[in-house]
Amino acid sequence: MKYYSLNHNAPKVSFQEAVIQGLATDKGLYFPESITPLSKDFFENIENLSNSEIAFEAIKQFVGDEIPTETLKQIIAETLCFDFPTVKVEAGIYALELYHGPTMAFKDVGARFMSRCLGYFNKDKKDNKNTVLVATSGDTGGAVASGFLGVQGVEVVILYPSGKVSDIQERQLTTLGQNIKALEVNGVFDDCQDMVKKAFLDESLAHHNLTSANSINIARWLPQMFYFFFAYKQLKSQNKPLVFSCPSGNFGNICAGIMAKKLGLPIEHFVASTNVNDTVPRFLVEGNYDPKPSKATISNAMDVGNPSNFIRIQEMYNNDLEQFKKDFSSFSYTDEETLEAMKSIYKTDGYIAEPHGAVGYLGLKKELINHPNAIGIFLETAHPIKFLDVVEPALNITLPIPTQIESVLNKEKVSTKIKTYEELKAFLG
Repeated sequence: MKYYSLNHNAPKVSFQEAVIQGLATDKGLYFPESITPLSKDFFENIENLSNSEIAFEAIKQFVGDEIPTETLKQIIAETLCFDFPTVKVEAGIYALELYHGPTMAFKDVGARFMSRCLGYFNKDKKDNKNTVLVATSGDTGGAVASGFLGVQGVEVVILYPSGKVSDIQERQLTTLGQNIKALEVNGVFDDCQDMVKKAFLDESLAHHNLTSANSINIARWLPQMFYFFFAYKQLKSQNKPLVFSCPSGNFGNICAGIMAKKLGLPIEHFVASTNVNDTVPRFLVEGNYDPKPSKATISNAMDVGNPSNFIRIQEMYNNDLEQFKKDFSSFSYTDEETLEAMKSIYKTDGYIAEPHGAVGYLGLKKELINHPNAIGIFLETAHPIKFLDVVEPALNITLPIPTQIESVLNKEKVSTKIKTYEELKAFLG
């Protein structure tokens, strides 16, 4: 499989080169040269397959022969070491819980898959290290820190906006040590992401062999399609159309879901549910893609003003807005609406939704009006404990601390504060 740049001004590369480079030399995101739908038999028998078997069939064409079959199967088995349950919230609506992994966020899947691919590619390179440079608005940092901890030949540098991630999120990315370093940026997520993109294009940093573990990296992004297949497997017997609502920041999850649909997964409709960072909802109304600086909200992992993966979605629809709208809607919600939804879900159904899931629920409810016979699924992308300062007062409850979180609570935070790209460059050396 070859990958091309969506800016169309860089050479095509292999899967390995795309993973290691992260971003193409012309600043474009990589995209696979072809997408071959999976067989009809695969979908007819999906309920008889394990999650690992499903994931292998979904990803193998994108890896090709660059990782041996048995090694790829082992990488997938280690990636999917936890459950992805669909939990009924109310009649016709399910939460797809993606937070049962080591850092209790959906990003565990992509981070674990990518780290193991990079570890395989580095296995024979004694002196040639890669530096994974990643910006986080919340959960990416913790998932990448956990996924890459101790991986041979890989140094990890995580940039996060100071004061704009939760205490638990911050501890997960600042307390592990070893090959993990955290930079606390005086700014917002977009500032962190801009620094990372600038570093990739800085020839004076070439000796670091920089790559990214944000969803701009294909090995972080593509595995996120797995859980759409897992949800279908669980709900297939109901024989109803499926509508997925994804709380959306950088649009990696929903982009991966659309890739799953291109592979033949029968998904009726997608909803990109956003907070007040509404670049995509405005685009669908106005037809003009006009990114704005991000605003801080209680659903902080979605505080993204210029979502990187949206260009991949447009590519899958050949930039045809009318075709795109048939499969895709996007709605924006305020913090006040999010809190009211959290309270309503808990009072009516007894289900504890964190702010991102609540935004997903709101978008789903709105879209299901147009699909009265469908089953609705909203993604719960992180455990409520990650947003304890919002969830507990909103619902007037005390959340038990899961073991995955308890392990980092008493560790010492270690971070370096920076303000500018020059300070990042000096830190890298």
